[in-house]
Amino acid sequence: MPTLPRARGPLSAALLADLRGEAPLPVGHAVDAPRPGPAGSGDEELALWVLYELHHHGFDNAVEPPDGPDGTDHEWRPDLLSLRGRLERRLEQRWRERVAAADLPALPVGGDPRELTRAFFALCEADTGAESVARFVQREADRDQLDEVLRQRSIYHVKEQDAAMWTLPRLPDTTKAHLMTIAADEYGNGRPDDLHAALWARGMVACGLDASYAAHVDTALPAVLEQNNLMTLLGLHRRLVPAALGHLAAFEVTSAVPSRRVVRGMERLGVPEPMVAYYREHMAADAVHEQVAVRDLVGSYVAEVPGSEAEVAFGAAVCLLAEAATATALLEHVRRGAGEAAVEPQDTEDVA
Repeated sequence: MPTLPRARGPLSAALLADLRGEAPLPVGHAVDAPRPGPAGSGDEELALWVLYELHHHGFDNAVEPPDGPDGTDHEWRPDLLSLRGRLERRLEQRWRERVAAADLPALPVGGDPRELTRAFFALCEADTGAESVARFVQREADRDQLDEVLRQRSIYHVKEQDAAMWTLPRLPDTTKAHLMTIAADEYGNGRPDDLHAALWARGMVACGLDASYAAHVDTALPAVLEQNNLMTLLGLHRRLVPAALGHLAAFEVTSAVPSRRVVRGMERLGVPEPMVAYYREHMAADAVHEQVAVRDLVGSYVAEVPGSEAEVAFGAAVCLLAEAATATALLEHVRRGAGEAAVEPQDTEDVA
């Protein structure tokens, strides 16, 4: 398990102090209830990431509360769930507004499944206006810049498809089977050493970078934390299942070609083979996964759950726009020199 990260503002500081057993978290509408820190501090994003991590691996140095009559631990504490819910509502509202403003192509409702497939691929090809991190790695990045890209990307790669797997028990049987077709590769087809997260860890070690779980959270950009929070948000909530599937499918569609560009950049820089091999694996695997994800996974779900197209499209748009936001922040960060985590403007209204 990871250890608790450093606070980035009053909200994450209050939450982390509670988890360390130092002071109870003020909640509700009390005068001293915690508020997010300054715009771009990453305070709100980190707080939600920490709350979500309680559902993933948890933290080695979190002090579990004394057992009460309900046997509650941190993962299921009502006060923490209440705070998480408030942050989630803000996150979802923010991204519904961003998706609406982006005016991306819609998916057809009902009709020919082939038309749905064509429309989904067209949606994934929409111009988000962001520069490609993969092209930067291919053509421009030096080794130090690449290492920082890898540190930032590790926030996701240590988990890979974990958040999407929360949808599994909520899916129709046919869609479950298609999700497991993709997941089998992601999780090594029964071979622990072949898990994509394990391949990533070997690549990080070969590059001389810390491969331990959540090792780079303290310097993760706010946009990186938010991108990861979005995946967990969509996976955890049953009502957001179609959005989670749309997100996963868009992720697969937009992975193979960028992976090829990253491989070329790494070969240019002489990066150790284990890391190159990770991206080479995704060149092949995701070229197959994108077809399964769109034609079978999304296609079967929409056929079984009529009227779900709009939410599938929302999830796909979140994937595309969050990656665009992360790419913009990450490239600005590495080009000016990767020091402390960069800041990015965010809404900081009260959450209590």
